[in-house]
Amino acid sequence: MTNSAARPLLGRAVLVTRPVHQAGNLARLIAEAGGEAVRFPALVIEAPADLARVRDVLSSLRSFDLAVFVSPNAVDYGFALLGSTWPPSVPVAAVGEGSAMALRRQGIITVIVPSLGADSESLLATPQLKNPRGKRVLILRGEGGRELLAEELRRRGAEVTYAECYRRVRPQADPTPLIVRWEQGGLHAVTIMSGATLDNLWATLGPRGQRLLRDTPVFAPHASIAERAGHLGLTQVAVTPAGDEGVLRGLSEWFSLRTR
Repeated sequence: MTNSAARPLLGRAVLVTRPVHQAGNLARLIAEAGGEAVRFPALVIEAPADLARVRDVLSSLRSFDLAVFVSPNAVDYGFALLGSTWPPSVPVAAVGEGSAMALRRQGIITVIVPSLGADSESLLATPQLKNPRGKRVLILRGEGGRELLAEELRRRGAEVTYAECYRRVRPQADPTPLIVRWEQGGLHAVTIMSGATLDNLWATLGPRGQRLLRDTPVFAPHASIAERAGHLGLTQVAVTPAGDEGVLRGLSEWFSLRTR
């Protein structure tokens, strides 16, 4: 195996925009592939503005027929606010394997999770969600976000309630050192894991940094992020498989093709 095949990101610097507490795994994968992970968190996860409302919803958890977690953050913050063990009578679903893994760490072994894909569309295609008519479904998520899951479940006859157990906040960071490095050719790729992250990064960079972002390949694990990027004028956007490993695969394939 050649060195370029074993370390496909050798000599490449990749911007990692995940929240501080979630950036470590992707940064490690990039380093193992020979690259440099440049950390610039474009998202901060905080407790929700209305804690009382979330706790009130969670206090009636046993009245639901299904609980759906849309992200690992929903798992971590949801369980922290629950303050008790999960009732075995309430089945659990997760939008993707990352959320399912977070649930297993909380002791929830049986999780409805798509075998392929890691989004609302994939979860809606699972047999368990095909016919939720008459069921009460609780969706644990951050404040705001996509409405597709709730809208489709309601269309199929379910009663849907939200527990918005965290919120996404834009960090107050000075982008100048990053932009200077970028202008000097010291950044070769950008990873974006959510639409909110893209919006925050775009706003933080300002016109000077936005021009650089438009000229840099962007890697995102969902087509909806790529679509959002297109609206901002970004033309080099690669949709990767889900999760950190999927993003690494996309990065590796992209740069492997450019070193042949």
